[in-house]
Amino acid sequence: MVRVGMVQMGSTESKGANVKKALDYARDAVKDGAELLIFNELFTTQYFAAAEDPKFFDLAEYEDGPTVRAFMEFSKQYGVGVVVTFFEEDKNVRGVYYDTSAFIKGGEYLGKYRKIHIPQVPGYYEKFYFKPGMGYPVFDFGDYKVGGVICYDRHFPEGVRALTLKGADIVVIPTTTNFYPETWELELRGHGAFNTVFVVGVNRTEETFQGKTIHYFGKSLIAGPSGEVVKEMGESEGYEVVEIDVNGIRERRKKAPFLRDRRPEAYGDISSIYIERV
Repeated sequence: MVRVGMVQMGSTESKGANVKKALDYARDAVKDGAELLIFNELFTTQYFAAAEDPKFFDLAEYEDGPTVRAFMEFSKQYGVGVVVTFFEEDKNVRGVYYDTSAFIKGGEYLGKYRKIHIPQVPGYYEKFYFKPGMGYPVFDFGDYKVGGVICYDRHFPEGVRALTLKGADIVVIPTTTNFYPETWELELRGHGAFNTVFVVGVNRTEETFQGKTIHYFGKSLIAGPSGEVVKEMGESEGYEVVEIDVNGIRERRKKAPFLRDRRPEAYGDISSIYIERV
């Protein structure tokens, strides 16, 4: 059994205030038994990609910067796992930026995932800021394994499938969205059902940015390996702690052997069509 804490919130211009609020929620969640804490995408800042402005590059940090260090300290103090999404500047190639999730357990930095699919639509001008990442790492949290994608990635099924085939029991999807509300629950449940894993989607809530209130709709939820909704939050900021049984994955796969019966040798059209068009 794993007790997962979902923390959804809106943010202000003060990074310090946002981190403090997130840590306060996290402490309360730990008191309620949380062992793995997931926060919404880029929660340490307002969702700056709602506009295109070079000044927001100054919000970026290195992967060993103050935000990751703060949550490493929290993780060590409370002996919990944490997934923190932040605006990363590449330490090796200055001036290159990513939307990155850091995976932390017991104070140890396990590694990172960099968002691969980058949108560029009204209100989500992410190509202005982020370089696409590459690869789908999975991290060992002891009794279970965790992988993740970020926000827009959820619209593409291949990433969660790759994480599943690498052994992920829990796939986390930190998100900032008020687009496509009609597919939010559907997609997360579909990822859970098709891959027979637990999926944790954590979405931002309402915030004010550049004088305008933007209604990100929250509704963070956990979907199970049968595609069921284990728990869904409302639209208000806050946290929820939910117990899940990762052993249920094994039991579901006995009844629904989708991974056994997949036929990757029959899927060549997916890559060949791309190669032909390029």
